[in-house]
Amino acid sequence: MPRTNKSAVNVGIIGALAAGALAGWYFYSSELTTAEADWKKVNYYNVYKDIADLLEDEDYDDGSYGPVFVRLAWHASGTYSKKDRTGGSTGGTIRFHPEANYGANAGLHVARERLEPLKKKYPHISYADLYTLAGVVAIQELGGPVVPWRPGRPDAITAAAVAATPDGRLPDAAQGADHVRDIFYRMGFNDQEIVALEGAHALGRCHTDRSGFDGPWNASPTAFTNFLFTELLDNTWVPKKWDGPFQYVDKATGQFMMLPADIAFKTDPKFRQYVEQYAKDQDLFFADFSKAFVKLLELGVQFPEDAPVYQFKPLE
Repeated sequence: MPRTNKSAVNVGIIGALAAGALAGWYFYSSELTTAEADWKKVNYYNVYKDIADLLEDEDYDDGSYGPVFVRLAWHASGTYSKKDRTGGSTGGTIRFHPEANYGANAGLHVARERLEPLKKKYPHISYADLYTLAGVVAIQELGGPVVPWRPGRPDAITAAAVAATPDGRLPDAAQGADHVRDIFYRMGFNDQEIVALEGAHALGRCHTDRSGFDGPWNASPTAFTNFLFTELLDNTWVPKKWDGPFQYVDKATGQFMMLPADIAFKTDPKFRQYVEQYAKDQDLFFADFSKAFVKLLELGVQFPEDAPVYQFKPLE
């Protein structure tokens, strides 16, 4: 998916798993760092502030790295499959080949490189925690809701330490409602949660050198609002006439765009009911988005029992 989302529940491993799958989990766990011993050494309030200080840059895109931080957190987490309990943010595997080079993750090296100095400054934070926390910081500092977050995700030691997450687990922007449901149901989300997460497309823009698509979804791509839903309903969307992949633009100005997967939220009756609710009530959207985003970031994570939940206050 494009830049802001090509677009969590704490799931444990239970005895009902088949012996082979369980053995695979033990192998996977043994190849991770013991983050439980390290996460307590990090002052996450300082990390939050330092990530926030990295957001603004007039030389990058629309002046903010926030949207690409959200996309990094999303894509690091959205590979989870509840069927076999693989994928998700655990391991920080999005920094390794081949996952880092999947088409859906094109351009995310920009976010990882922007955050790398903080990994050096705070060596005890895992990449998995750093990437997910960056998404939380971006949501909050760009005007969105408070998103509770907790540390303790371990990192994979090397690219060879764990089996690569299969390609194709992230949404394809060119597809419709059935595809969207297949992707998100695999993670364990319902229709209401899917629509809430879709609202993150209020942030950022598409890039031809990443997804092939082009343009922002609205006029304020660095502000977290319910504009994705109001724009979907209030504008007439027509096919864009160009040599690139099929997408839509607003008929009135041609300045804003929607992806085929976005339009599905307007045309599918079950999705549309939530689109209408969120278009009318931004507070409701914020509340539902926060819960769904927490769930996304925690998919498949085995947190230490004493890991606290942080609710960071947005900076003034």
